[in-house]
Order: sequence, then structure tokens, then C-alpha cells
Amino acid sequence: MALSYTHHYKLSFSALSLKKSGSLHLLPICCVQCNSNVSASPFTEKHSLQRYQRDQWVYNDSCNSNQQLISVDGDDQAASCSVPSDSDSIRLNDIALQLPELRKLLEVLKHKRERCGGQVPKNGPGNVFLVGTGPGDPDLLTLKAVKVIQKADLLLYDRLVSNAVLDLVGPDARLLYVGKTAGYHSRTQEEIHELLLSFAEAGANVVRLKGGDPLVFGRGGEEMDFLQQQGIQVKVIPGITAASGIAAELGIPLTHRGVAISVRFLTGHSRKGGTDPLFVAENAADPDSTLVVYMGLSTLPSLAQKLIHHGLPPDTPAAAVERGTTPQQRTVFAELKDLADEIKTAELVSPTLIIIGKVVALSPFWPQSSKQASCFVEA
Repeated sequence: MALSYTHHYKLSFSALSLKKSGSLHLLPICCVQCNSNVSASPFTEKHSLQRYQRDQWVYNDSCNSNQQLISVDGDDQAASCSVPSDSDSIRLNDIALQLPELRKLLEVLKHKRERCGGQVPKNGPGNVFLVGTGPGDPDLLTLKAVKVIQKADLLLYDRLVSNAVLDLVGPDARLLYVGKTAGYHSRTQEEIHELLLSFAEAGANVVRLKGGDPLVFGRGGEEMDFLQQQGIQVKVIPGITAASGIAAELGIPLTHRGVAISVRFLTGHSRKGGTDPLFVAENAADPDSTLVVYMGLSTLPSLAQKLIHHGLPPDTPAAAVERGTTPQQRTVFAELKDLADEIKTAELVSPTLIIIGKVVALSPFWPQSSKQASCFVEA
């Protein structure tokens, strides 16, 4: 199977096209490598059955053309079928299956707007909301976020928007997964931009759901900038970023008089990938600050070594929190020098937030004696 598509596409039917090389054969949707870790996740994993069942509307055309959407009654189980072995072919196949229904939805929205009075240019484009959904617990959503979510026509959601939050979506809305994980991006960032633009131009109320806060390591600024340049108004609804929500869950004050006078948020990813988490360790190795690392599982060993090399004490308290604020939360406490090994032993998976600093010892869950925490406060 050979598929090609325009990289910067518009859903308005001309630029968005699939070209055939020979005959085009679209493969059925299925759950790839579905296992207990996927089914137990509070988030939308890339090939989970839950994702395809939630987004089933967008595959209707393919299902009606003898393409079968696999569903499993009872517990999620591994499903086997013939699918491309490489992630890029899976991604392209998935997009090809979705295109007919996305086009239909665009037409429906355009006709709806015309019936309500006039053409799109007269009434102006629809609304785009960048909505932060917090670290996972739906009770941490803002009231404004809930109102917008329940009034949306189309919601584009990321992997780290929890299933409990997605359960709040209105019955007539359409959901579309655009999440990214290491090694698999269901949509490129440019494709997400064009989806938002196309549906906004059709007059839809479009909601872009992001875990945490949309403007903290969420690429919300890029989406906002792109849409504003196209004349689309964007409204941002902040969410509780993972650092705040998870620290509060553990009773860790990110700043504390006499212990930490500042807090720094750091991404564990460099733009070019690799194991070297940017070049910030020298400035971040401050014993009087708290360091919070997002997306830092793979780069933590390198980061910890650099922090210690630049003067952060090896016995600095630290914590790693997997799937924070959800029922599946798991936490590892350790001194900085031991944290990477303890994480490996516990087999923590993404998303895991890492908090490094003396304030970690103020948590009631810190396993060391309360005397150590008192010493930090008195120092």
C-alpha cells in the first residue's frame, strides 16, 4: 500500500487529497498491542479499543464499506488483524479512513450555518477554545471549561485528557483523537492546525482539549498563533498544570519560606530528541529552588547526573508520580542520586511528573523521618 498526502492540508476538499499508487486498500481499524496496561490507563492510549469506540463516528463510512471496527465485550483483550507494522503506515491508514466522515461533518456544519442566516464570510468564523483539563481528576476542571466542553460541536483531544473528563462531553458533539506519544503521532502539529482552521471557518464551536494547562508545555501557543494569523479568534481557558495539581495531591508546597524561594518547570524533551534534556542543568541546580520536570522519564538519568555535577546535593529529596491525581496514581520517593534506579525498579510509565527539591521532604508521604523535614525548614 502506498499513500501520499499534502503535508499542509485543508479539509475543504481541494488540498486534502490521497493519491493512489495502484489500488488504494484501507485496512480495518483494530486494537494494536492492546494489553492490561493500556486498558487500565485513565488516559487515551494510542491504539486502545476505547479510543476507537469513542471516535467511532469518524469511521462510519469505512465501516459501511465492509471495514469493521473491532469491539470486544467485557474486558479489553488483544485483538489481532492484518495491520501495517510501522507507525507511519498505521497513521496514514487511520487518516485515510477518517477523511470521508470529516468531509461530511464539514458540509453539515456549513449548511447549518447557512440555514441560520447568511454565508460564513458574513457571520464570521466559529469559535476555537483551547481548554486545559488539568492532570486527570475531572473534579479539578474549571466551571468555564465544563460549560465550553458541553457546548462544543467538535472536540480535538490529546492523549493526556483523562477518560473521566471526556465523559462530560455533550451527546451531540463529535470527538477526534489527535494525541501524540513517543514514536507515534496520530496527527502532526501542522495537521492539527489545519483541522482547527477548517472547522472554525465552517462556523463550528471547536474545542481543543489539552491535559494540564494549554499554555504550559502544551503547544497551545503555537496553535493560538497560527489561528490568529488566519483571522480566527482563540479563547484560552486555563487548566491546573500537572506541577500544581500533583504537588497538591502529595502535600508538597512548590515554594516554602525558608526552603524554596522559587520553582522552575522544565521539559525533559529536547526539540531534537535524544537523552540530553536541553542544557539547563547548570542553572537549574539551585538547592533553594524546586525543579519540576515534565515528560522526563527517559532523560532523568542524564539530568540527575548533570544536576549533581553542577552542585545539587545527591541526597536532595525527589519524587516521581505516574498518572497523578487519577485512581491509577503511583508514586516513588527517593533521594536524587537514587531516583532513576527506583523508577526503573517500579516500572513507572508515561505520564510521570518528577519533582526535585527540599520541599519534597515536607510531604506527609515522604518516607524519611519528620526530623529531616524540620531541619530543612529551620535551615
